[in-house]
Amino acid sequence: MTSKTPNSPKTANAPHPTSPLTHFDAQGQAHMVDVGAKAATHRIAVATGRIEMQPETLALIESGTAKKGDVLGIARIAGIMAAKKTSDLIPLCHPLALTRVAIEFEAASVRVQGATGIFCSATVETVGQTGVEMEALTAVQIALLTIYDMCKAADRGMSIHGVCVTEKHGGKSGRYLVR
Repeated sequence: MTSKTPNSPKTANAPHPTSPLTHFDAQGQAHMVDVGAKAATHRIAVATGRIEMQPETLALIESGTAKKGDVLGIARIAGIMAAKKTSDLIPLCHPLALTRVAIEFEAASVRVQGATGIFCSATVETVGQTGVEMEALTAVQIALLTIYDMCKAADRGMSIHGVCVTEKHGGKSGRYLVR
């Protein structure tokens, strides 16, 4: 059990002056960042990742003959639902009113030469005081995990790779783009 240190309201949520980590106060205690004074702006984040699998597993997905049904359709819905539930999963994330969540899939070989599997991209948008990177990352991870779950009977060797934020717009830090 930690002891509580009295803090003045002015410094209670201030990050440690030498740390870029905003989820810790001056005493090193975890807290939800106060975004109340930030301007509401249109914010967009794109995250991507891929799941690699045996060629036969990919053929099952592409043909629509997987035992559990429409793998990509279910994975798309799971990714959208995950983006909406991010603040329930990650303790210090703010609950956000999302204005758009789009999940796209394509053959992994389009992006990574020699890869066999599915590439996933999640685009998440809001108008608010904090970004949607965590929502985009959560959407990609859960969409890919759903593919794994739906196909694991056919291929237990599937693996998830390269999940990252590839694009961000809005807020004080502006535009971020991975090339």
